[in-house]
Amino acid sequence: MPPIRFRSAPDPEAPSLTLPPGELLARRLELLGILAVPGLKGLVLHGNRSVMLSYGASGVLRIHEGYAEAPDYVLEAVVRFLLPGIPRPMRKVAETTFLAFPVEHRAAPRRRPERPQPGDLESLHRLGELHSRLNAEYFGNALRPIAFRLSGRMRSRLGELAVDVKSGRPSEIALSRRHVRRHGWAEVSHTVLHEMVHQWQAENGHPVDHGAGFRRKAREVGIAPSAKRHLGRAEKKAG
Repeated sequence: MPPIRFRSAPDPEAPSLTLPPGELLARRLELLGILAVPGLKGLVLHGNRSVMLSYGASGVLRIHEGYAEAPDYVLEAVVRFLLPGIPRPMRKVAETTFLAFPVEHRAAPRRRPERPQPGDLESLHRLGELHSRLNAEYFGNALRPIAFRLSGRMRSRLGELAVDVKSGRPSEIALSRRHVRRHGWAEVSHTVLHEMVHQWQAENGHPVDHGAGFRRKAREVGIAPSAKRHLGRAEKKAG
């Protein structure tokens, strides 16, 4: 869906609960001070329950649709988390606050799991070995072992990291099955390393995003901060 543009509030009254979820959430965040976030251009709702919100150089805040039903103190924590200059301990408290809100109860029903396809087991085994090698080479074996999943549903990403909502720990790396099968293991290795930088962020208590910290670590391990590939009808990118 296209970004929902933030609009100025004409009066201090609370927004109507009859508004569509995106407009309701944008209006409430605006009243709570979200416009103080530098560079903010818009808001996009999503239903991905592994990453509750993300905000990067594009200026678009991607946030779970379930937060439209969150109380003000939770949305205040979102605003506090995004504001620059907030001390790290306060930012961590804010993150803990909004992650504790049970968005899973507001989410749409999950789709039926995909059926494994021939060749998946071999690819998953090879991905596990690749993770172990890259972990030793670039992270000093500091990262935990992690499960991999192949997806035929991924339409806009080469890969993405899933993070447990409650614990904040990485739970799996999902990769586009088409990407794994078509583009060779050199490119797949680049995508896996991209997601491992996100894994490093999560395991070290950093925001899982594409901000300055991500870009520094990406350059440190020798990958481009934005991994993109033209696949079929649309440009794909690593999450």
